[in-house]
Amino acid sequence: MHNYKKDYPRPQLVRDNWENLNGTWDFAFDDTNAGEKEKWYESFQGQRKIQVPFTYETKASGIGEEAPHEIVWYKREITLTKEALTDKRLLLHFEGVDYESKVWINGQLAGTHRGGYARFSFDITDLVFEGVNTIVVRAKDAMDTQQPRGKQRWISENFGCWYVQTTGIWKTVWMEFVGTEHIRSLKITPQFADSTVVVEADIETKIYNNDLVLEAEVTFDGKLVKTMSCQVNQARAILSMNIAREDLFEWSIKAWSPNEPNLYDLKLVLKKGNAVCDTVFSYFGMREILIDKGNILLNGTPLYQRLILDQGYWKDSHLTPPNEEALIEDIDKIKELGYNGLRKHQKIEDERFLYWCDVKGMLVWSEMAAAYKFSDIAVEQFTKEWMEIVKQNYSHPCIITWTPFNESWGISSIKTNKDMQHFTEAIYYLTKTFDPYRPVIVNDGWDHTISDILTLHDYEELGKILFHRYGGKQKDKILTNEVYFNKHKSALANGYEYQGQPIIISEFGGIAFNNDDSGWGYGNKVNTKEDFIKRFDDITTAIKKLPYVCGYCYTQVTDVQQEINGLMDIDRNFKVEPSIIKEINERMVLPEY
Repeated sequence: MHNYKKDYPRPQLVRDNWENLNGTWDFAFDDTNAGEKEKWYESFQGQRKIQVPFTYETKASGIGEEAPHEIVWYKREITLTKEALTDKRLLLHFEGVDYESKVWINGQLAGTHRGGYARFSFDITDLVFEGVNTIVVRAKDAMDTQQPRGKQRWISENFGCWYVQTTGIWKTVWMEFVGTEHIRSLKITPQFADSTVVVEADIETKIYNNDLVLEAEVTFDGKLVKTMSCQVNQARAILSMNIAREDLFEWSIKAWSPNEPNLYDLKLVLKKGNAVCDTVFSYFGMREILIDKGNILLNGTPLYQRLILDQGYWKDSHLTPPNEEALIEDIDKIKELGYNGLRKHQKIEDERFLYWCDVKGMLVWSEMAAAYKFSDIAVEQFTKEWMEIVKQNYSHPCIITWTPFNESWGISSIKTNKDMQHFTEAIYYLTKTFDPYRPVIVNDGWDHTISDILTLHDYEELGKILFHRYGGKQKDKILTNEVYFNKHKSALANGYEYQGQPIIISEFGGIAFNNDDSGWGYGNKVNTKEDFIKRFDDITTAIKKLPYVCGYCYTQVTDVQQEINGLMDIDRNFKVEPSIIKEINERMVLPEY
């Protein structure tokens, strides 16, 4: 894409005038919660240095202390020139701070935010001046099971499949200068059947009148496809552009798919009279996801999803990617293994990852980090943050499924509890209200309420048992809850019936394989490469034989801390030649009825 900028944190709304604030910050623990009382935001003297955006728990931060500290503080100075501030607004962005954030500029409160996974921003123009300015951040991250925490442990030691907690700043901090009138956000919707793209731009201005105009230019591979403009007389400007060009393309548009991840460039210019107020660059992909009875269709064609579970952990930086190259490496290696998509598990990944999935044609299921206690507070916090995330990542063509809940985490009694069932229904409909174009999976794995896809988790070791469990008449028994499909869970919560949704085995495998006795996986550990290949082939092929199943998701990409069931170790070394795994994944297997 012509608008690509390395390390730019928000690749679907790009400006030229920005500054990355990652690097060395002053840092301190506040174990007695004295910081606010003592006004550290006015005269904070950091006891340590930390490398942002890595959390203190990681080696990459320069600290590497894994013990929980509920409250942490950061400080950094920035130098601003008079020229930079003239007729400009200064926006300060945080891509992710876990969990409760307060931000002060020169001792004055700029704003607060709650939620560890969504981006938040403050306009700090009125708080800064020419010369040296100070940013101070207080982050509080309690070991609280009511807040969305994903795979972060809530006790002092790792257990099961829960790992070291992530506290404070863990994604990029950056700032940008914008005009008084500027584009706040974009919502880009491809209408594939009509060869139309709808661009909705939220506009920041003091007065909405006919003096303000938004101009759009769509190009593909440098060729001009469409231009359009509209007057901005309300907070949201909407441009609906038919981009069919039979004179440029064989089929009038260039569709996006894993095999051909075609992307259009989009340039937006906001003008007031003849003066340019703002210029931003974006992009979009023309693709359509539909549910048709028991099939999932991509651009009108049945899609068989070969997914892999991706938790996005690194040895020395945990949830934070060490750099942009690490994100690209993961996508390339997943493709090398023969997968056409991934389920980003219990994490909202760096948006640069989604950019590269868009560019490289990697399908993505976007899954929310779970809370683990059901309460009014948990419901409120989850709902707010989930919708922030859906809004933030809506325009990425790679995302083809939203997955707000997994395995009844945080909704442990959903099988029978009406309050929990109603909560999942509310999230389903709220998500579909904002985004009616993607399927939503409610409670991935088991005990579904209302859901566009029915997903089943099963870590059976033997292919013949796996096939027998789901083949033949067993399907009908599973879908009517007559049989608990993986020995202990039902496909549907009480009061809900199967409505003909597509079915995917969205977790299986998890084969433990390394060269020592540490760690765990699902089922018995294998000790040789040959045993691993045999079992992987056996269970993968068994799923492919099921005629009604339209995809699978293997656990998982890499080892993660105590979990050793990755196809790669934590350093991204393949345990088995990727060509062998690729052949098994891509091999044609005839269904058995």
